[in-house]
Amino acid sequence: MSLFLFTAAGLVLLIFGGDFLVRGAVSLSLRLGIPALIVSLTVVAFGTSAPELLIAIKAALAGVPGIALGNVIGSNTANVLLVMGVPAMISVISMAECDTRRSYLQMLAATVAFIVLCFLGPLHIWHGLLLLALLAAMLISAARAAGRSRMAPEDIEEGEADMARWKIAAYILGGLIALPLGAQFLIQGATGLAAALGFSDAVFGLLLVAIGTSLPEFATTVAAAWRRQADVVLGNVIGSNMFNLLAIMGVASLFGPLEVDQTFLRYDLWVMAAASLMLAPFVFYGVTLGRVMGAGFLVAFGVYIATLF
Repeated sequence: MSLFLFTAAGLVLLIFGGDFLVRGAVSLSLRLGIPALIVSLTVVAFGTSAPELLIAIKAALAGVPGIALGNVIGSNTANVLLVMGVPAMISVISMAECDTRRSYLQMLAATVAFIVLCFLGPLHIWHGLLLLALLAAMLISAARAAGRSRMAPEDIEEGEADMARWKIAAYILGGLIALPLGAQFLIQGATGLAAALGFSDAVFGLLLVAIGTSLPEFATTVAAAWRRQADVVLGNVIGSNMFNLLAIMGVASLFGPLEVDQTFLRYDLWVMAAASLMLAPFVFYGVTLGRVMGAGFLVAFGVYIATLF
């Protein structure tokens, strides 16, 4: 019974946490007069990546680098194919008004840099410092973009822009707390249920690494799609992927060295890169993410999971 309670509690926390974080982020952007995309690339993306960070540090300290690397690589692949695929099946997401070209190119640069460092691995402290330096450059770029994109008072929408500061802080803090906690509860409950149902630890553990740590991004993106916040949808995925590669692997490498398994070099890194490139039509041409494309993303993710077995 407790396993079902853990699973149900995790789902509730993820649903409400995602909604709280989206509402808080959008209200914060309106209050500050900056696009919601900038907040999504930083506050939202970093907050939803908390489970990956905790798992990567624990894996590095425990001397199991495969979990740290597999966690990030699998999560980045799931962020694109699963996290964007399911919301598209719920609500058509128009990308025409989202200008994420600069951030997307930064994400691709981070992906290329990470792949190159993996081939030069194992990942040592200097690899981690380089990744963290790239993260700092990305954050500085985001701060400058926020300054250039500040909206005039007459362009700021009424409504949630008038939300009290304490309420905005409460929404964001509540979301940042609820999302990783909900993911932990759901993973704990689902793992126990899997064992009770006779699934092997290897099979279910792989699914949890690929999907479980992406649950906060998934919950936030579903909430954003439901609220028609396309900039939050795309910004969350792009920002989270950059944070996974630069911050999480940067910090984990400080506890290295992290050996890079040959399977990652031959296959998984390239799947992650291909998934990242699949965002190009939405970023550069404003292609609408509808149910057909969403289904295509989900099929691609299913094929990837099947090949791992």
